[in-house]
Amino acid sequence: MKVKSNKRFCPSARRMEKKKNHRIKRKRNEKPSARELHRPRSSDANAIFAQLLASLCSRPNSVIFINKCLFKLRRSVLISQTSLTSTLALLPTLLRSTRVEIVCLAADIIGAASLVSFDANEEIASDSETVKGLISLLHSRKRKVLLSACNAILDFSTTTCARRQLLNFSALNKLMFVFLQIFDGLECVCLWSDGDGSFCSLKIGIKEDKLSLVFLTATVVLINACEAEQLQGIPQSLSGAFLVILKQIRVRVSDQEVIKGAGKWNEEGHLCKSSITVSNLAECIFRLSINASQLTGLLSFEVVQRGLFGASDTSFKDFISNYWEVSPFLLARTMRDPDMHDMFGAFVQSLSWKGSVPSLLSSILQRLVACFPIASDEQNILNFLDEAKGKLGCPIVYQQDIRVVKTERQSTKEMHYFRDFNSSCVKEPQYFTFHEILKCGQAYNEGYTVALRGLEFRYQSISAIADTLALMFGQPSVGANLYLTPPNSQGLACHFDDHCVFVCQIFGSKQWTVYSPPSQLLPRLYDNLLGSVVDYTKAGRREFILREGDILYIPRGFPHKACTESGVGDGSPGFSLHLTLSIEVEPPFEFAA
Repeated sequence: MKVKSNKRFCPSARRMEKKKNHRIKRKRNEKPSARELHRPRSSDANAIFAQLLASLCSRPNSVIFINKCLFKLRRSVLISQTSLTSTLALLPTLLRSTRVEIVCLAADIIGAASLVSFDANEEIASDSETVKGLISLLHSRKRKVLLSACNAILDFSTTTCARRQLLNFSALNKLMFVFLQIFDGLECVCLWSDGDGSFCSLKIGIKEDKLSLVFLTATVVLINACEAEQLQGIPQSLSGAFLVILKQIRVRVSDQEVIKGAGKWNEEGHLCKSSITVSNLAECIFRLSINASQLTGLLSFEVVQRGLFGASDTSFKDFISNYWEVSPFLLARTMRDPDMHDMFGAFVQSLSWKGSVPSLLSSILQRLVACFPIASDEQNILNFLDEAKGKLGCPIVYQQDIRVVKTERQSTKEMHYFRDFNSSCVKEPQYFTFHEILKCGQAYNEGYTVALRGLEFRYQSISAIADTLALMFGQPSVGANLYLTPPNSQGLACHFDDHCVFVCQIFGSKQWTVYSPPSQLLPRLYDNLLGSVVDYTKAGRREFILREGDILYIPRGFPHKACTESGVGDGSPGFSLHLTLSIEVEPPFEFAA
């Protein structure tokens, strides 16, 4: 006997079945939630690829559908880091489209994928057609296309492999060319910080067209990624024009009152904030200046020899035979040929001397940046950049670039005006801000000498003299320091150096005392001279008064000191500005006895 189910006869069971069917039907008709919409599935990229391929092959004019596919693909890349392997083959075709929307979306996808995934960045970099297609967009006349292409290049250039590919396909030259075409001058440049506040991390903002700023940023990034050969391959017309603009930006940055903790720019100023830091800008100027070396050039050997050793044809040979590392040598102004080339003339003109010491001090110190030390035997200048690139463009550093000192008469100890900066407890670089530079004028009035190092890196005219002198003596480099001393004052205490110096009197006059060396063995380069105690009272001495145009040679190891005197009877203003050219005699160049 069969037992019939009572389900059909049970009202409660029937109601439950009806509710279940209603829930299933409602779920089928419901739209997916926002969370579900934004949760890409693993098959999304393949599905989108298939849809794009079909649209490009059979429905080339279905722009709206292609745009929808590209929107989905971009979202999928950003959220789930979807691989572009399948879609990569279509990117060159998409980048060649005549439709602005398609081209911009394709470029955006490249940029997005490059940022979210290192593997995707490498995939794109390995596909030459895609890279060339992206670069080809820089020829567009549509600002929207240019902006999307340049943003994509910036995002893409986050890896070494990508930057190498961009440089291989001449992206840098195209970026520079377009930038020079669209750039319309500087309106406002300022510094801002994300919160670090250090000089190295201060970024540069420009109140300027966004497109120009993006092209400027991308160009700086690629220039700073160049090897020496690639820098040499940049056409001089492009590098020269771009370098001029970079220097204009650098001047605007330097003209600001740069202090630690620089605040963000007022948002109401409509500032376009770049990712270019002060050090990025300085490195770019440094790199392009390598190719601009012909602008500096060298002075002829004849000009330097006559300027330092006299007008006679045999004067240099006589100096080497009788004075070099043996005895002081004075070339007085009265011994000069009046028609002789003044090798310091260009430097004097660059100082904007207006007859007052404050204006002279201002013209020397304004817009100066730190010059970090570089080994004299460094063969590849880019190696130096790798070590110092994060510090380039910073304000001058006390003790490294500038000293403000005085020595009381008969004293052997120097006093520093900025005592806190000279503390042995200080380990971090002590940057000179706008306020410290202003204080140098007060220090000068109190009898302190302002000593500035690294003039060979700061003035092209001095660089030309230093380079020629280095070649003349067969040494890797020649340094140049500048000393401004007020009347009736002594700057440095009596000391001797491990290098030979030529003291060149630029303005005013100064009295020098040079003593006999304490030892027959001259100090070698980099010898530790600190703490060397010498009884100068028993040493032989020679006195020299240097006036404008005079030059005094002092061999290494010869103790010396200098001071200014007022009322010397020759109409001198009493103060002194002199330049020292230092020849470092490297140990490998010395001959054994």
